[in-house]
Amino acid sequence: MSRRRPWVVGVSGASGTPYAASVLRALLHAGEAVDLVVSRSSRLTLLDETGIGFRDARWREDLRRWLARGADGTPDAFDVPVDAADVRHWAAGDLAAGPSSGSYAVKGMLIVPASTACVAGVALGLSKDLLQRAASVTLKERRPLVVSVRETPLNGQTLRHLVTLDEAGAVVLPASPAFYAGATHIQDLVDFVAGRVLDAAGVPHKLYRRWEGELGGDRGPDEAP
Repeated sequence: MSRRRPWVVGVSGASGTPYAASVLRALLHAGEAVDLVVSRSSRLTLLDETGIGFRDARWREDLRRWLARGADGTPDAFDVPVDAADVRHWAAGDLAAGPSSGSYAVKGMLIVPASTACVAGVALGLSKDLLQRAASVTLKERRPLVVSVRETPLNGQTLRHLVTLDEAGAVVLPASPAFYAGATHIQDLVDFVAGRVLDAAGVPHKLYRRWEGELGGDRGPDEAP
């Protein structure tokens, strides 16, 4: 029996919980195991953006509702079974959790979305909660760390923190949707960012159509310029 080696997914308090949902769905569809860390502030953002609470005692039920929801607010837009073997949830205040130690076997960590406070905490090595601690462990163990920062505009201090993360080996991936893939729906824009996060982690997916070197290649015959 193979040893479970999950991806740690950290969700911070920045706006953009649909990005996290898309990444989580794609990881599960790819057959990847996930260790989930939802920060305290992100629970407020999730409630505000989706109306869904995230409770430690009922996290699996709440996670199912969250992952089933479309980016446009449509409930039950996706069918995503959350199996006990696939997802493990760690409370953000649990600094004795598995991902807090370098000896805990994981493939890497994805922070999506990443707030500027989260970026600062990881860059400075503060380890104020499990999300920051797990990210620091990921860096020190030289494992892949993808930080999908979601803020605009960016001030000089945050830019310096992002450079620090880049120099430490992290992939800094702003949550910046692109339009060349023929997006026609808000879910397409969300999935593009999620797909780029997974590209940086080396996880296969089918979230967006890739550039193939042909201008207008994703347009229909009536949409050509």
